Amino acid sequence: MEDKMIVNLYWERSESAIIETQIKYDRYLKSIAQNILISNEDAEECVNDTYLKTWNSIPQARPESLKAFIGKIARNTALDRYDCLSAQKRVGVSTEMALHELEECIPSGESVCDDYALRSAINGFLASLPKRTRIVFLQRYWYLCKISEIAINVRMSESNVKVLLLRTREKFKAFLEREGITL
Repeated sequence: MEDKMIVNLYWERSESAIIETQIKYDRYLKSIAQNILISNEDAEECVNDTYLKTWNSIPQARPESLKAFIGKIARNTALDRYDCLSAQKRVGVSTEMALHELEECIPSGESVCDDYALRSAINGFLASLPKRTRIVFLQRYWYLCKISEIAINVRMSESNVKVLLLRTREKFKAFLEREGITL
């Protein structure tokens, strides 16, 4: 079923909207949650929470891209769960490492930028990257994929992926500094 038709089902408050979303995007949502949480049970619970949050969100918003909309919900839900679990020390090292890598490339300073400026800067940076570099960067820091998974996905060696990510983080930090964005 087309995404626009699924969104219309949400607007009509038809329960079949959740079923159609699950048929089309369940694997996608599980992979997002699984990359962040490691545990199948926690990932499954996040996906179910995603369906509920989507049900509650769509009447107020009419997303242009259903996949991006629910992907963001799944990611944020999994990251919230990750925060809870990390307080209980039950999370995987891979997620922690990816977040730490990205944290290091964000310049620190006294000023704080607003969300819109940061979002615009990140979008501008991503648009400036070659396609393959952008894919690797997003797989690592948006989808929180392991280096080994990324290497397979883009047909590169793990060491090449690591070097590419290091150089891209350095470019990202320099870009944010040029834009005057600090956190």
